[in-house]
Amino acid sequence: MEAVKEIPISGRNPEAKYIREGHHEHPSLLPLIDIPIIDIGQLTAPSEADQKIRSALSTHGCMIVTNHGVESWFLDKLRMLFKQFVALPEEEKLKWKREVDGFEGYGSDPAPNDFLARDWGARLRITIRPEEFRQLKYWPENPPEFREVVDEYSSKVVTVYEVILKALARSMNLKETSFLHKMGEPWIMYARFNFYPSCPRPDLVFGLKPHFDSTVLTVLLQDKELEGLQILKDGQWFRVPIVPDALVINVGEQLEILSNGEFKSLYHRGMVDSERERVSLAVLSLSNPQSGVEPIEELVNEERPSLYRKVIYEETTHFDYYKSGRTLIDDARV
Repeated sequence: MEAVKEIPISGRNPEAKYIREGHHEHPSLLPLIDIPIIDIGQLTAPSEADQKIRSALSTHGCMIVTNHGVESWFLDKLRMLFKQFVALPEEEKLKWKREVDGFEGYGSDPAPNDFLARDWGARLRITIRPEEFRQLKYWPENPPEFREVVDEYSSKVVTVYEVILKALARSMNLKETSFLHKMGEPWIMYARFNFYPSCPRPDLVFGLKPHFDSTVLTVLLQDKELEGLQILKDGQWFRVPIVPDALVINVGEQLEILSNGEFKSLYHRGMVDSERERVSLAVLSLSNPQSGVEPIEELVNEERPSLYRKVIYEETTHFDYYKSGRTLIDDARV
């Protein structure tokens, strides 16, 4: 693991280890993409909205949801608390640092190899569901309200996941709980708080490298004012707009497998700004490792045979994929 003290500093020109290969276009020059915006409050019962969510995730791999049940002031507080944590002296944040080869805690991501650039940013990763899986030694106690607010947010996001996955199942003429049942119990949820310092040359670095999430779904709370999420569609990178108080939902590789390819995992990246720091919070859902991940039986037939074999995925294998450059889909594809 790269030492916490080596996390990039706002305003510093990037060293060689952070400079990425390839075409260096300024992130702000890319076009905005028109992502479907869906009122998630309409997804609590069978309706036309079920088909809208299916269409959004089938065509874009993501959507923006409103009316999701998390109040605006609460989202602001969540962002504020993480910003307060980031602003602490490094020696204070070290109390919750990620161990070498560990998954949870605060720090910068390890470099996959000597040839790939390091990310211009830092993360705080913690498991939030189920409660008995939590390792509180990685949950900051400073600011004092941090644990309480994150715990409350985790409960709210569980509801968001359930509403969306039930709607997807209904839209595919499956039992409402098909996806949730196939994920096993307890299914896992962890939070990834992202901090992106400013960088004078945002065209040279990645805040977070292009990647697929090895999840069922990811719920992203963006920075309130500053864009940074970009997605790849039809061979073109696009900026994702900020919709006030909304959440971005994207498809992970596990949902691609569960749906037998109906929904494709989203290739995306995080970028940085030349003048301002940015924060975001991704909450990622994973199937229970003991259950494994494979297509739902009703979605496999003679016309559409299984595209993926059963695979086992645990949080601890995340960096194995990251370092090797492989993906969960690579291992699952028949």
